[in-house]
Amino acid sequence: MAQIPLWRQLLATAEVLHAIRNGASATPALAAVEGPLRPGVQSLVFHSLRNLGRAEALRAQLAKRPPPPAADALLCTALALAWQESDAPYEAFTLVDQTVEAANRGPAKAQASFINACLRRFLREREALVAATDRDPVAVWNHPRWWIQRLKNEQPQRWQEILQANNQHAPMTLRVNVRKTTPALIQSALAAINIEASLVGDSGLALARARSVQDIPGFSDGAISVQDAAAQMAAPLLLDGMDTRQPLRILDACAAPGGKTVHLLEIVPAEVTALDIDPIRCERVQRNLERQGLQATVLVADANQPATWWDGRPFDAILLDAPCTASGIVRRHPDVRWLRRETDIAQLARLQASLLRQLWPLVRSGGRLLYCTCSVFRAEGQDQIETFLAHHTDARLLPSPGHLLPRTWDLDEAVPDNRIRDNDGFFYALLEKNAT
Repeated sequence: MAQIPLWRQLLATAEVLHAIRNGASATPALAAVEGPLRPGVQSLVFHSLRNLGRAEALRAQLAKRPPPPAADALLCTALALAWQESDAPYEAFTLVDQTVEAANRGPAKAQASFINACLRRFLREREALVAATDRDPVAVWNHPRWWIQRLKNEQPQRWQEILQANNQHAPMTLRVNVRKTTPALIQSALAAINIEASLVGDSGLALARARSVQDIPGFSDGAISVQDAAAQMAAPLLLDGMDTRQPLRILDACAAPGGKTVHLLEIVPAEVTALDIDPIRCERVQRNLERQGLQATVLVADANQPATWWDGRPFDAILLDAPCTASGIVRRHPDVRWLRRETDIAQLARLQASLLRQLWPLVRSGGRLLYCTCSVFRAEGQDQIETFLAHHTDARLLPSPGHLLPRTWDLDEAVPDNRIRDNDGFFYALLEKNAT
């Protein structure tokens, strides 16, 4: 197969960046890229998004005002890829040459000379230009200014480490189905085919390098699933200590794509209802169940409107993985930081509070509800639960992890809500309804 020229990849990368700037998430924008181009373009897009604050600051140094959107996306793509020599995926002059070629062959043709002049000036004055942008926190941390300030306020001891972790590549983490095998056996099977993996938590394995799931023994027959170490805590936390002598009746609200649904059924035989408002995402839940040979009732419904789907029988346990800003999974979805607005936090917090209010009556006396979000912001975690408890005297908070921070630093016993290394950001609160 002929090698794909770099200019084509750069042009497609700029088109994806342009779509994200217009409000599209990276997932559908990348899905629109033709198949052979997509893997390389995804890598370049993620690299560009992790360096976009710096790139935009450099572009502001090079041009008094931004060029038209298509040209600006291409110029910022090149600056994001080139600004740090030690991390640049391509030699600088090659990148400039191919960026100009991309401009000449795409919608930025009229700005090709401008892009060429900006990039060549950047190469000549790199050190001074980068130093000038070092005064801009958005350039230094590659997050929006409001995001940086919010973390400073909420995590004054850890905000820098959180932002640094957000700009790293997330590890590929597997969850082992302990009903079929053990983490040690899967680790040995991986080692036999030269795939290095380390044990994480009770049933997880973190791969030293990401692989296609089709290359991993045990995936096709349901012995393993892909799930971050922090997300793997949900099902065991909800079920720990519950009486399983009779099949539990469990609701997984907002269940898609189904990883937690499957995990619940791997731990205990139960009557599980998996709910999601999106029919396409419900199909993913069903496929995940089928791959594992498991069964659950999958409903396309709005968890916020139980009257439209609940049969009146209370649940022993409810898992509410609530919609949130996804601020804890920026490593996996680097577009999130640029798509979110600070006003989204209050809007989503209202939705989360409504879901808690609507689902709490569905929990039986003595039953549990596990509230979780993949967010690091307190409005979606600790503040949310404190407000709920203040208004629901029939609820008590059981021992819970609280805020798990996205992290790559070593374990610190002084920070009790961080128990694993290299996890996504999450929040967990386990609530129990007082027995009557």
